[in-house]
Amino acid sequence: MKKFALIGAAGYIAPRHMQAIKATGNELVAALDPNDSVGIIDSHFPDADFFTEFERFDRHLDRLRRSGSEKKVDYVSICSPNYLHDSHMRFALRSGADAICEKPLVLNPWNIDGLIDIERDTGHKVNTILQLRLHPAICALQDRILTELKGKKHEVDLTYITSRGHWYLQSWKGDEKKSGGIATNIGVHFFDMLHFLFGRLQDIKVHLSEDTRAAGYLEYERARVRWFLSIDINDVPAQVREQGQRTFRSITVDQQEIEFSSGFTDLHTRSYEEIIAGRGFGLEENRVAIETVSNIRNATPQSGGDQHPFVLKVKK
Repeated sequence: MKKFALIGAAGYIAPRHMQAIKATGNELVAALDPNDSVGIIDSHFPDADFFTEFERFDRHLDRLRRSGSEKKVDYVSICSPNYLHDSHMRFALRSGADAICEKPLVLNPWNIDGLIDIERDTGHKVNTILQLRLHPAICALQDRILTELKGKKHEVDLTYITSRGHWYLQSWKGDEKKSGGIATNIGVHFFDMLHFLFGRLQDIKVHLSEDTRAAGYLEYERARVRWFLSIDINDVPAQVREQGQRTFRSITVDQQEIEFSSGFTDLHTRSYEEIIAGRGFGLEENRVAIETVSNIRNATPQSGGDQHPFVLKVKK
């Protein structure tokens, strides 16, 4: 049984990590969050120690480490706001544990280089949650693509609208310096998936960059991709809203819809299984996606070119 600590216990994604720790037969021994609305812990690990102050959490993990191998924390799971991931991974490694970090790993690609140095210095490893690489439908699509003739380019449209209320822009997620903006916060998994499926990134163009929307064009070795991301409920197609849905997700490859709406519920558990078995995704697997969102964030939007159909609707 491995021992885990969790940073960001009150966050949206934290329960999936608690479930994954439990489902893999391991134990959460300590958790940290400045917000004390963490009653969800009782559903999984009621005996876990909880801290609202980082300094006390740090001292507790250090005491466990010095108490011997039976009590030391093996993994620190990181579900904190995006801009804190880098610091919290460094803390985990220097505390004698491996890290398991939520997306995005970091906000800028050069932060990866610093973490590689700390991995080398400490002998511990950063693992990341790139769960779409484990989704059966995505794995099947990759197998199909890799068997095709080299040089073929697919035509891909990626549309992801996950509507959020007014709270979103008032939280850290609405601060680009803390979240990285829309493309980073809600899009980085999809950009990693595109790289996973279609190979090396060759070109980036941004057509739309707003607080609640972003869109552009990406070209990979094996695909040309038009993408559109939004948290605005008004961008959800009318027929979908009429059914009471607030989210719309679509990926088409050569005008064929790729169905992967199901199969998401256990992907964190699958990720943990792979990590504990020594097959987790590390720092370098994240580099292309982090470079992609960093370039998108710093690009100047341009008109013309191969724009996503939803961009034209927004600009009307």
